[in-house]
Amino acid sequence: MDCLFCSIIKKESPADMMHEDEKLVAFRDINPKAPVHILIVPKKHIPSINEISEDDSNLLGQLIYRAKHLAEEKGIAESGYKLVFNCGRDAGQIVDHIHLHLLGGAPLGGI
Repeated sequence: MDCLFCSIIKKESPADMMHEDEKLVAFRDINPKAPVHILIVPKKHIPSINEISEDDSNLLGQLIYRAKHLAEEKGIAESGYKLVFNCGRDAGQIVDHIHLHLLGGAPLGGI
């Protein structure tokens, strides 16, 4: 398996870490689409949302809960932020490892 996010989790590739615990990591996106753009990534390798199981529901909840805390830490909770999962190439998923985008720090129009 050649997964960029697994490499970051194993500390084989660099990343600007914002959080790490036993289940997930969070780091700044290297190609930010907003002033705050953080990726929240489970340590468990799951290629896409299409491949999650019911057993993964708690893990996905933890990603969202961590995003809330990171939004508070970055001072964007009150003004607003977006949480985005991309699923598949047509949706913009580039890395085949599920991850939640936390975007904020400016007005975010569009979809």
